[in-house]
Amino acid sequence: MEGFLLTFQRPALLAAAFALVLAGCSTPATTGSSTPALAPVTTAQVLPPPAQPPAVNGLSQSIVTPVADDALPPEDAIGAPVDPLDSGKPVDLDNQTAKLDLWGRVRKGFALGDLDSALVREHERWYAARPDYVQRMTGRSSRYLFHIVEQVERRGMPSELALLPFIESAFNPRAMSSAKASGMWQFIPSTGRNFDLKQNLFRDDRRDVLASTEAALDYLEKLHTMFGDWYLALAAYNWGEGNVQRAIKRNQRAGLPTDYASLNMPLETRHYVPKLLAVKNIVADPKAFGLELPQVENHPYFVAVPIRRDIDVRVAASLAGMTEADFHELNPSFNKPVILAAATPQILLPYDNAERFVRSLQSHNGALATWTAWQVPKTMRCAEAAQHAGMSEAALREINRIPPKMLVKAGSTLLVPRTALRQQDVTEKLADNATMLLTPDLPPVRRMNVHAGKRDTLASVARKYRVSATQLAQWNKLSPTARLARGQVLTVYVPQRATRGTAVAAKAATASKAVARAEKPAKATRVAKAAGIPRAGKARVVASAKSAAATKGTRSRAGSRVASNNGTRIVSR
Repeated sequence: MEGFLLTFQRPALLAAAFALVLAGCSTPATTGSSTPALAPVTTAQVLPPPAQPPAVNGLSQSIVTPVADDALPPEDAIGAPVDPLDSGKPVDLDNQTAKLDLWGRVRKGFALGDLDSALVREHERWYAARPDYVQRMTGRSSRYLFHIVEQVERRGMPSELALLPFIESAFNPRAMSSAKASGMWQFIPSTGRNFDLKQNLFRDDRRDVLASTEAALDYLEKLHTMFGDWYLALAAYNWGEGNVQRAIKRNQRAGLPTDYASLNMPLETRHYVPKLLAVKNIVADPKAFGLELPQVENHPYFVAVPIRRDIDVRVAASLAGMTEADFHELNPSFNKPVILAAATPQILLPYDNAERFVRSLQSHNGALATWTAWQVPKTMRCAEAAQHAGMSEAALREINRIPPKMLVKAGSTLLVPRTALRQQDVTEKLADNATMLLTPDLPPVRRMNVHAGKRDTLASVARKYRVSATQLAQWNKLSPTARLARGQVLTVYVPQRATRGTAVAAKAATASKAVARAEKPAKATRVAKAAGIPRAGKARVVASAKSAAATKGTRSRAGSRVASNNGTRIVSR
């Protein structure tokens, strides 16, 4: 594959470029002062797997200053490319082992026993009937499989486990299930947090290639220790460890075997291991199923490039000579269009593109980041927030995915353009704890406590206060079908009414306007004439106006009617 053809014949160039990245490649332009020299870096090596994925942040006016040749570290300070998981282990691309097919290496590590099951045969036939699907799935795996096999072998685990993403996500690191499981290894949010996979506004570690692989293998090791059997560990990975434990206890109480095949489990879990074994059998002998696997080279597809400044995804992809879509295939954890250096020490790039990235960075004279993060100081509408951020309301809503008729609550973090007042990179604290809190943009409401009557139901109380029964149930943490006890206190939120003083003032102002208009009978006559009322009708209009004038200082029913029609009660024949 193209990503594996590179042999680094010019280590000095690669070293210089890595040093530039390590030192921080963007320096704000200043007027009347020289740009400080970048400190040379004595080592330039691929870091271990990224601990966390990137985050988001802003439009930088900073300019990249090319580093002079004498500022670069000496050639002998830079070694050959190294393993992303072991900075002390060089990657020898000329080694004969690197030229072997990775599938052969996977086959040598198979250690799971066979499962004599018709379900295995069923899934073998399913894959064999879909050669195009198998080609797409195995082709996609070529980016990640070497890294996973390396991890599995280091832990002494069966190499079949390296094939598990075929079952979980078809090796799609951006896959999302209906149960909100995400990533190549399909972690649900709670399990992801249990294994330190951060999930916030700017990144989701469940999609991070390195972090999610480490977490998945940690989890599988834990489950194997718990159950002492790989089939049960796999069932627990799919179904949950608590469910498998309960199924085992049920069989123990019934005097039944507790192996994988004997447990009562959901249909999906029953098919889970047979599906993995079907993939194993296809990898073991693809020709037996009329299939052909794409060649996957037995060396790393990607290297890790250190990042020390915030950088837009668009800029990073461009410098690497990649499309944004291809860039995201190796860096799928980014939720926003900017990579936050404080939260992401490195990005993953194919070998060829890594060399191009660091070389292009030396001559890049534009801003690295055009976005930054801004914490909203108070609850506000999007229009007000957009004005503060210096962007249109539509653009603010789109980049931050804010739906209509929602307020942004105080403390929320918004992605906004960098400006002269917002040039600093985002801090680690903000990058790791950024949240978006929204609330409906509704008229002010007030809280009331009401007592349920003898025959009251949620529906009857809701009708009385013109709210929905569902809302009323939610406010009081009740089931929609809950029965009410007599005297039960219910919380109701109703539109805020004006205070007594405000209401009196409003009534007085209305009456005053009515009287003022009534004191001008000529105007009332003109109104009647404009309305096409005959002469006799005009007299009635004037009489009504005079009647309103007689009630000066009070608000009678007649006065109210006068006020409700622009101060004049029009009566036609």
